[in-house]
Amino acid sequence: MFRARGNTGLGVRPRAVLAGLLALVLLACTASAAQALSAKFWGAVPQSSLTVEQYQRVHAGGVETIRLPINWATAQPSEGAPFDWSATDSQVSEAARTGIDVLPFLAGVPAWAETLLPVGGGVLVPAHLPVRGKARAGWLAFCQAVVARYGSNGSFWAEHPDVPFRPLHNWQIWNEPNFKFFVHKPNPTEYAQLLKISSNTIKAADAKAKIILAGLFAWPKGGNAKRGNHNWFASDFLEGLYKVRGIAAKFDGVALHPYSTKYQLLTPQIEEVRAVMKKRHDAGTGIWITELGWSSEPRTPGNSFAKGPAGQAQQLRGAFSLLRKNQRKWRIQRVYWFSIDDYGAACNFCDGSGLFGAGFTPKKSWFEYVKFAGGTP
Repeated sequence: MFRARGNTGLGVRPRAVLAGLLALVLLACTASAAQALSAKFWGAVPQSSLTVEQYQRVHAGGVETIRLPINWATAQPSEGAPFDWSATDSQVSEAARTGIDVLPFLAGVPAWAETLLPVGGGVLVPAHLPVRGKARAGWLAFCQAVVARYGSNGSFWAEHPDVPFRPLHNWQIWNEPNFKFFVHKPNPTEYAQLLKISSNTIKAADAKAKIILAGLFAWPKGGNAKRGNHNWFASDFLEGLYKVRGIAAKFDGVALHPYSTKYQLLTPQIEEVRAVMKKRHDAGTGIWITELGWSSEPRTPGNSFAKGPAGQAQQLRGAFSLLRKNQRKWRIQRVYWFSIDDYGAACNFCDGSGLFGAGFTPKKSWFEYVKFAGGTP
C-alpha cells in the first residue's frame, strides 16, 4: 500500500505513473475478489416456463444458472408409457440459447408406482421414496432416460442441432426429503438408498455426471424427528445420512434450503450443517444453496417470510453479502434465489417470492440481485 507523506516532489509524469499503478492494484484486487466466487455462483429458480426474452433478461442481469424440476410423474404418468420430455425440452432449449446453465432436480412418483397420501392443502406425497419393487425399477429407468436425453450424449442435443450444446452434468436427487411435503415419513436411511441407486445409475450412464444431495430444508416447522415428528432438521437428517456406510462416495455436493425469518439466521443454519460435515470427515465437500428467498407480499402475522418489496430487497442484500463474505469459509459453491417469478399456487409465499412480479415487472429485489451478480438490469 502506497502512503504519501507531505510534498513528495513528484512531477506530472511520475504522478501519472503512480496513479496508473494504483489503478492496476485496485483492478487486481477487484478481480481477485470476483475470482473467489466459484463458477456459476449466482443462480435463480423459475416457477413457470420462461420465454427466451425473459431468459435473456435474467442472464443479462447476472443469472448464470437456473434450477429446474424434472418430475417422473409428469414425464411418465402411465405405467409403460414412453417418456414425455416436452415440459422440460423447451426450458432446457431456452436456457441453452441464452448461455444459462441448468441444474435439474429429479423428483416425483407417479400414482401407478407408489401410494400417494394427502398432507394438507390438496397436496399428495409418496408414502415412500422409490426404492422398492415397481417404484425402484421405474425410477431407475427414469434416471437412465433423463441422462440419455440431456447428458453428454443426449438425444435432445442430436435432435436440436440449432441449440447450443450445453449438456447437463449436475443432477440433484429429490427435493427436501427431510420435509413431509415431499415424502410422507422422511427417513435418512431410505433417502440414502435412493441416493445410492440413483448415483450408480446416473454415473454409469454419463462418466461426467456429478450428484448433488437434495436441498434440505434447514429448520422445518416441528423439525424434531427424534421426538416422533415427521420433519427433520437438516443437520440431524444429514447426520443420519452419513451413518450409512459408503454414502459420502455417492454425492459431490451437499445442498441446503436455509429459509428463515431473517437473513441473520443463515449463519447458524449453515454452520450446523458444516459441523456435521466436518465431524464426518467430509469438510472438503461444497455446499449448494439451491433455494433461498423471502416474499415481497405485505407483512402479515401468519407469514413470516412476507417482508414487503423493500423488505424483500433488504433480506436479499443481507443474505448475499453474508454468503459472499463467507463463501470460502463455508465452501459455498452456488446460490439460487427462489424465485425468478411469482406463482401463487406452489407454496405459502410463492405468490411474492419472485424477483419479477406480474407482467415480468422487476421488483426492488431484482436490482439488488443485479448488483451482486454484476449484470445489467
